[in-house]
Amino acid sequence: MKIVADNTVPYLKGIAEPVAEVKYLNSNEFTPSTIHDADALIVRSIDKCTRELLQGSRVTLITTATIGFDHIDIKYCDEAGITWKNAPGCNAVSVAQYVLASLITIALRRGETLQGKTIGIVGVGHVGKELEKLCTAYGLHILRNDPPRAEEEGAAGFVSLDTIAEEADIITFHTPLTKEGPFATRHLANEVFFNKTRKKPWFVNASRGAVHDTTALIKALKSGKISEAVIDCWENEPAIDRELLSLTAVATPHIAGFSADGKANGTRTCLENIERFFGVKIEKLREVMPPEPADPVIDLTGVTEHRIEHAILKSFSPLAVDRALRETPEKFEWFRANYHHPREFAAYTVKNATTEERALFDKLGFK
Repeated sequence: MKIVADNTVPYLKGIAEPVAEVKYLNSNEFTPSTIHDADALIVRSIDKCTRELLQGSRVTLITTATIGFDHIDIKYCDEAGITWKNAPGCNAVSVAQYVLASLITIALRRGETLQGKTIGIVGVGHVGKELEKLCTAYGLHILRNDPPRAEEEGAAGFVSLDTIAEEADIITFHTPLTKEGPFATRHLANEVFFNKTRKKPWFVNASRGAVHDTTALIKALKSGKISEAVIDCWENEPAIDRELLSLTAVATPHIAGFSADGKANGTRTCLENIERFFGVKIEKLREVMPPEPADPVIDLTGVTEHRIEHAILKSFSPLAVDRALRETPEKFEWFRANYHHPREFAAYTVKNATTEERALFDKLGFK
């Protein structure tokens, strides 16, 4: 069996080699000639699996180490008999923790508390559910919007997008990007939506860039309809809008899901897909593990204020990558390829927390 893999998929090298010939390529090296004799592709979102790439190849499986799959021409794959698999939920915890850390960063800067604020979560799938858990534990009131789930499960527990626009202090989007059908999400956050906001909410996009209309978001920020923005996903990446960059409170290069844990989950899922599809056993699969944090213990001794927030931002803060992106936005893809993947809360042990704090740390996922 021959596998062609993106060489930036973490923790992969040496794992599948006992059962397959594995060729590692840069994203720009994925061409019809380099993949024509591959049985399987292991890809990331920057690897465009188009008809032009795949036609005439012997590829029978494409497995992507990402939640999203809009980089795969699924219509052509279905026509050509090519099976494709994504990695749903692999980085859901990572994205949820990114959002909470970013909101805490803004709240501390503003001298406010998040507790008691209302957060509207648009899209309550893998990521939305994880964010709901964190925000509930942290003391926010939750509004949930997910029309496909509401249609399938019943309307109880869900609200309309208009309700979120009118009632939420914070609005965060966690939908896939779809352009057609009754639940299309492209430009879901558009001028009509922003004009309905009533509480000058904070806006978060950590899903897909085109879920918001950039022109409309810039207008909403300038007019005060939106008071703060956290943007991890941008329209037209990597050619991001510099005016929007200047207006955001937290700006990052599409790395919300880039925790070491999420990356390991995505890689592991790809290999499991290969095992099932080709009927092989990859014995070294258990070795796909993220490294320990450089400093896995967070000691609260001497921390007198914002102790919960201190621990959260000690494990992950968006400020370093935010600063780097603002300084050289043209290096958007470089930052993604060279990002230092942080560990999630579960990799950290908190010391000297009070009994009350321990209960919250447990709910957030810390040891």
